Amino acid sequence: MPYETLRYEVADGVATIALDQPETRNALSEPLLDELLDALTAARDDEHVRCVVLASTHEKVFSGGGDLAGFAVDAPLVHKHAANDRFPRLFELIGRLGKPVICAARGHVLAGALGLALACDLVIAGERAAFGTPEINVGLFPFMIAALVARNVGRKKMTELLLLGERIDAHEAHRLGIVNRVVAAEDFDDAVADWSARLTAKSPLLMKLGKDALFAQQDMAFADALEYLRGQLTLALSTRDAREGVAAFLDRRQPRWTGT
Repeated sequence: MPYETLRYEVADGVATIALDQPETRNALSEPLLDELLDALTAARDDEHVRCVVLASTHEKVFSGGGDLAGFAVDAPLVHKHAANDRFPRLFELIGRLGKPVICAARGHVLAGALGLALACDLVIAGERAAFGTPEINVGLFPFMIAALVARNVGRKKMTELLLLGERIDAHEAHRLGIVNRVVAAEDFDDAVADWSARLTAKSPLLMKLGKDALFAQQDMAFADALEYLRGQLTLALSTRDAREGVAAFLDRRQPRWTGT
C-alpha cells in the first residue's frame, strides 16, 4: 500500500522501509510511527521478505527523534499516555519480527531515533552520522528509549549520554557498541546491500528461530536462559533446513532452504 511518511519496496527478498519526511528531519510523529508499524507488519507477514532495511531518504539525517510539536499539543494527559504506546509497540515488533532488521543510518540518529536504531539487529552508520539523546536539553528525558540504551551501552557511558545530552560521532558509537560498522559515504549503499544479501541467503526458518530466541532470553536468569536455549536447539535440530545445511556443508555445495 502507498504511504505518506515513508517509502516501502521489496526486491530480492529485502524490504526497504525508508523514512521520507525530510522537511521535519523524519520526526517520529504519530502518523509516521503508525505507518512504520504497518510497514513492518507487512514485511513480517510477507513470505518473500527475508530481511528488512530501515533507512531514510534524507542524505544527512536518519531521524531527529520525537515530534516536539506533537509533545506540545494541548490534549488530555490520558490521550498523551495512550499515544505513547507506539514506541514500545514498535520496539517489540522489531524484536519479534522473526526476520533480521538492518538500520541503515547514513545520517544523524538522535533522541527517540536512537532507540529505533538500537531496536534493530544490526546498525550500519555513515562516517558523518552523529548519535545522541538531547532530550534533557529541552526539558525532557529519553524515557522511552532508556531501556534499549541500557541493554546496549555500559552503565557509565549510558548515564553520560542521557544526562549530558551531547552528541557522539559514528566512530565513538562504534566503540560503544551502538553500531556494528562505520562506512564511508561512497561505500554506504554497497555495505547495506552486501549485508542484506548475506542475510537473505540464510535459512529463513533458522533465522526466525534464532532471532526469536535472542529476544526471548535477554531478560531471563542465566540458568533459565540455558534451559530455554537447550529446548530451542532441540527444536532446530528437528527441522529439514538444519539437516540440509549440514548435508550441504559436508557435500561442499550451497544449501537449498525449504523453510521447514
